Amino acid sequence: MKKEDKGCCPKFSPNNWDKKTFKWKNKPFIKDSMPTLFHIPFPPMIGKKITSMYKLAKGAKADPPKKEWLVLFHDPHPFKSELYMSVKKPIKEANNAAISGTFFSRVFDGPYNAVPKFIREMNDSLSKKGKKADKYYVHYAYCPVCSKKFGHNYMVLFAGV
Repeated sequence: MKKEDKGCCPKFSPNNWDKKTFKWKNKPFIKDSMPTLFHIPFPPMIGKKITSMYKLAKGAKADPPKKEWLVLFHDPHPFKSELYMSVKKPIKEANNAAISGTFFSRVFDGPYNAVPKFIREMNDSLSKKGKKADKYYVHYAYCPVCSKKFGHNYMVLFAGV
């Protein structure tokens, strides 16, 4: 079986992430960034960045179990995306980062260009709870190949509240 047929992403279970509250205290990540054009990343660059970060984590024996593995995207502005890959511990050769705070999560299934709509839905959900997001991170459960394989394009929005 060719890699394209098999895919590379573990099967995603929305129930583990949908409508949950996570309290992170110095949760370890390694960080990288890449240019975007109005929040649209350049697809070949994403794969290269994630592969490079994963090799670094695996080489340092810092890669988390697949069920806990996260790659969070945060766009501080329309021309830059920051990538945060979860790790078990800081890595000497990496740009280490720690994320702390309370995060409410929701799982959505749809195209990448629906993210603004999903953020509006998340804001509505938070507003009903008397909360407001101060920052968003997005985890895409599948790469494009695995999205086709599984028939879903799941993404988890993490809203810092």
